[in-house]
Amino acid sequence: MICGSIIHKKKGEIPIKEAPNEFKLESTTIWSFPQRGNWATHSGEYRGNWSPYVPRNLILRYSKKEDWILDQFLGSGTTLIEAKLLGRNAIGVDINSEAIKLSNSNLNFICQEKSKIFTKHGNAKNLSFIKDESINLICTHPPYANIIQYSECIPGDISCLEYDEFLNELEQVAQEAYRVLKKQGICAFMIGDIRKKGYVLPLGMNSMQKFASAGFKLKEIIIKEQHNCKTTEYWNSIKKAFLMLAHEYIFVLEK
Repeated sequence: MICGSIIHKKKGEIPIKEAPNEFKLESTTIWSFPQRGNWATHSGEYRGNWSPYVPRNLILRYSKKEDWILDQFLGSGTTLIEAKLLGRNAIGVDINSEAIKLSNSNLNFICQEKSKIFTKHGNAKNLSFIKDESINLICTHPPYANIIQYSECIPGDISCLEYDEFLNELEQVAQEAYRVLKKQGICAFMIGDIRKKGYVLPLGMNSMQKFASAGFKLKEIIIKEQHNCKTTEYWNSIKKAFLMLAHEYIFVLEK
């Protein structure tokens, strides 16, 4: 079904710290994780990666063991780490080869669950190596336009694009997501709004609309409180005439 290179190996794998025993699924549309989660190989060193509590909640709620999960903005591999821990098959795609190397390293740990975990250097706008309607769950955290650049602006990296161009490119991402997802499958992604020159640009809702226009039906809007942002200290130290953005959206859509 999927081309790529399998990356979990018996030789050289390391033991890991398990997820907290007190973990329970979120039951409302407000999520807050003051402690970002540091089990397995998770860490906050990769700027902008999401708390593992987010994909863990999404994977447990919207998939079952041996399902196929896709993260087309792989980053440091948080989603695939959780897929491996929870016995799901998964493929992670990233346009930055350095992100692939980092994810491969983070995924090299011992796990009792059996799963097939793949990484692929590629573009979220072109997932031609994945068959139509072969993915059970998309669980991903795209960049927020030109806020954090995740490469030296290599061709196709949407983290280097300004607001309008980013949204234009996201249309193709949404169309590919719709193609590869099975019917009644779930596409869940987290994204926030941004501020330019003191004014809010509603990147979250506009991004969600691109997926709705591709054919998805909106199932849930979850508000996630932000914690431990690197820029918080800076903004708290200066006088400003606006409120600090302290939330992100998790959109859950169904095909």
